[in-house]
Amino acid sequence: MASFLGPQEWEAVALSLRVSFWATLWALPIGIFVAYALARWSFPGKQIVNALVHLPLILPPVVTGYLLLMTFGLQGRVGAALADMGIVFAFRWTGAALAAAVMGFPLMVRAIRLSLEAVDPRLEQAAATLGAGRIWVFVTITLPLILPGIVAGAILGFAKAMGEFGATITFVSNIPGETRTVPSAIYAFLQTPGGEGAALRLVAVSVVIALGALILSESVARRAARRVTGA
Repeated sequence: MASFLGPQEWEAVALSLRVSFWATLWALPIGIFVAYALARWSFPGKQIVNALVHLPLILPPVVTGYLLLMTFGLQGRVGAALADMGIVFAFRWTGAALAAAVMGFPLMVRAIRLSLEAVDPRLEQAAATLGAGRIWVFVTITLPLILPGIVAGAILGFAKAMGEFGATITFVSNIPGETRTVPSAIYAFLQTPGGEGAALRLVAVSVVIALGALILSESVARRAARRVTGA
C-alpha cells in the first residue's frame, strides 16, 4: 500500500487507522454498559438517555462537531478543566478520535443492545439463584452470549470512525499530520488542482478497508456464534 500511495496519502491512512482504533477502544466499554442499562434496567429518564445516545445519528455531523468544540474546546468549561490537567482534544488527533467515537457510538450501542435483548433473562436469573453475583453472571453467562453483538458493534463503530468527516473537521479542523484523516484528505485533495488522482487512490483504499472490516466482522461473528451455540 505504501508504494501505491504518496507520503501525504499514507500519512492520512495511518492517522485514520490510529484514530479509528482508539475511538473504538474508548467507546466499547461505555457502549456495553449503556446497552446493558437500556436493555435490562428500568430507571427514570430512560427514554431521554436512549434519545441522547442516538442523537448523533439524527443531528447534522457539523452540529455534533460544534457541540464538541463548545464543550471540549479550550474555551469550554470541560475543555479548559481538562487542559489544566494536560489533556487537550481541540485541534489534536485525540479530538478526532473523540469525534469519531461519538459518531460511531449509537451504532455500537444499538448492535449490542439488540444482542442483549435476544438473551433470555431467565438464564441470568437461574445463575443468580445459584448464588452467582451480578458481575459474575454478566461475565460468565451474558457476555459470551452477546459476543457476536459486541463484535458487530465494534466493527460498525470502527467503520463509522474511518468515514467520519463533518464532526471531525468542525471540531479539530484539517491539519496535515495531526487531524487530516482519510475523508479530510480526500476533501483537501479535491480542492487542490491536480489532486484528483490522490483523492481517487484514497477512495479506493477507503473502499478496501470498509469491505475488509465488514468481511472480518462477519467472519468473527460467525465463529463467536458457533462457539456460543456449540455448533
